[in-house]
Amino acid sequence: MAMHIRVKREKTTYFVQCDPTETILDIKQKLHTLIDQPVNDQRLILLETGHVLEDSKTLADQKVENDVIVALTLRKDDTEFEDIKINQPDEMHSPREADGF
Repeated sequence: MAMHIRVKREKTTYFVQCDPTETILDIKQKLHTLIDQPVNDQRLILLETGHVLEDSKTLADQKVENDVIVALTLRKDDTEFEDIKINQPDEMHSPREADGF
């Protein structure tokens, strides 16, 4: 059963087509072709729970569902990964706020 996940980092969102039986390592290998970062330098975090996804487990094992948002962080040195960096749209541009609602 095909599904997709949204992988977000800073201002970029990657839509990755996958299958629930694929491992997180499989997803990281797909991302490697898009972002040119080695799989060992990638960390995927389920955004709604903050849970770091384990490479050897499948999407189904970790309850990753269709159209879920996953944060991508990259290794900044030998031991640490960067913090989650996802820029949200500027709420000041909301038409409702501009109308005073």
